[in-house]
Amino acid sequence: MTLIYLILAFLIAISLFVNKNKAINVSLVCLFVILQWAYTIYACFNFRNIELDYFTFDSLGILLLITLSVISIPAMIHSFIYIRNNNEETPQSRGIYFAAIVGLITAISAGYLSNHIAVTWIFTELTTLCASALIYHHRNKLALEGTWKYIFICAISITFIFIGILFLSLSLQHAGSDDLSFKNLLSNAGNLNPFWLQLAFLFIFTGFTAKLGLVPMFTAGIDAKDNAPGPAAALLTSILTNLGFVGVFRFYIVVANTPLHHWANLVIGITAVLSVFVSTVYMIKVKNIKRMFGYSGIEHMGLVMLGLAAGGVGYYAAILHIVLHALVKSSLFFQYNQLYRVFQTKSIYHIGNYFKYNATGAMVLLFGFIFATAMPPSGLFVSEFLIFKSLFEANQIIVLIIILLLLTMIIWAFGKNMFKILFIPAIGFNDKTVPKISSWESVTQIILLVASVYFGLNPPKEFVQLINESIMLLPI
Repeated sequence: MTLIYLILAFLIAISLFVNKNKAINVSLVCLFVILQWAYTIYACFNFRNIELDYFTFDSLGILLLITLSVISIPAMIHSFIYIRNNNEETPQSRGIYFAAIVGLITAISAGYLSNHIAVTWIFTELTTLCASALIYHHRNKLALEGTWKYIFICAISITFIFIGILFLSLSLQHAGSDDLSFKNLLSNAGNLNPFWLQLAFLFIFTGFTAKLGLVPMFTAGIDAKDNAPGPAAALLTSILTNLGFVGVFRFYIVVANTPLHHWANLVIGITAVLSVFVSTVYMIKVKNIKRMFGYSGIEHMGLVMLGLAAGGVGYYAAILHIVLHALVKSSLFFQYNQLYRVFQTKSIYHIGNYFKYNATGAMVLLFGFIFATAMPPSGLFVSEFLIFKSLFEANQIIVLIIILLLLTMIIWAFGKNMFKILFIPAIGFNDKTVPKISSWESVTQIILLVASVYFGLNPPKEFVQLINESIMLLPI
């Protein structure tokens, strides 16, 4: 089924690229969504099965695949709304856009389920190509600059991962094997050469920070989300970020079962604290709403890595956090397009009193802010509380205090900007030409936000079981 899925998905992407007919375009996108969900359901019914030797329907892969498939539906809906309201769209640009969306979702799906680090690397590179087409969609100077910056930084990151894989193969030679599947790496963890394994971890972890949105390669993702259309930016900040986590997490399980566990936690912890600090600095001064959402993502991924480094309940909290963050942050980016249609700008200086022009959309932004900052009843409140608990249990009190202070500043900066957008009238804004936006356009975002609360506060036992099975190979 995996081979059929990949072939059909890429055939649909090619058809979208060459197609000029709008009706056929819609039909192809709907066909892909059906294919995506059929593959997701198939994966659930074939739990733990291996296909094509390189893909395993394991708990982490299925959990994130379901998250991806859920978000892909509003992504397509809001993409059509975006295309419909953009007067500069042509049949060619529309075809490229949807072909890139389909290619991106397909590559990420395969990356989630990959059981081999080299295969994960290949599909991560494919996401760079698809994301680049989306970033350059507006075909202007800023989009070109953002695209080249994204390609350049991601090319460096992919090279880092490749070098890390070479070092990993040298480490594995010490165990008398050349199979780089995660299962084989884990079974030979005790025999891996520690020197080459250290180098491999440094390079692979650094490489995946470009997708994960962490220091040092976080800048690529920020520019990408700023220049890409809102629905595409929602995918970049949610499901693509989760692919970066998968790349780090699967290899981290291997390293955690070696004497390098404490050292790896130190590397991850330092990167996480620096990421939250960088997010705080930029959040205080940012005046671009899309970049503000992007910098908020850096903070959240930093917290995820802190949970991973702290261990214990932090393992569970890290995976819970990436799922809930994907639901919340994608809803904010989906709402951005409505905000832009009202004010025709992404500068916070020229946006205000959004409740007056789109009450339903303003409610999405308000609750999106509350949930993104992990204030009750946000599901992220649960995952962040568990991360803080793991830091406390690991005796990382100083780190915990620093993070709490940084998060306080982030909440203040985020809240100041959001309340200006929602309640304070924009100076010099002419509201006579404001378009009327249907409340139905915000329904998908409301559903995502409600889902984030439900899975955080009252998670189904199957959901909890998938997370627990994802972390069962990590040392306590």
